[in-house]
Amino acid sequence: MKYIKENKEEYRIKECQKILLKHPDKIPIIVEKNESCQFNDINKNKYLVPEDMPINQFIYIIRKRISLEPSQTLFVMINNKLIPNGKTLGEIYQDGKNTDGFLYMVYTSENTFG
Repeated sequence: MKYIKENKEEYRIKECQKILLKHPDKIPIIVEKNESCQFNDINKNKYLVPEDMPINQFIYIIRKRISLEPSQTLFVMINNKLIPNGKTLGEIYQDGKNTDGFLYMVYTSENTFG
């Protein structure tokens, strides 16, 4: 993950704690494109979203941000696993957040992680 490589863990932890203090009912998310992905780069990678937002709604936001056509398939993963449909971001955050407190998502044009 580019964000992890570019920012020391101490900085990321402090940044996330600061965000969660101001917005305790929100989920801090970092979205990045997989290196092999043929889609556009996302024009914004940091998001702060409500805990009760369905994952499908957030994926729709990602699709819009990278200007995908309806016929194009988007795969979104956390910790190299596809995200299960029907869950809220709060549920996904509890299982998938990083030790720094952020939830990292990677999008790709291919199901490369099985």
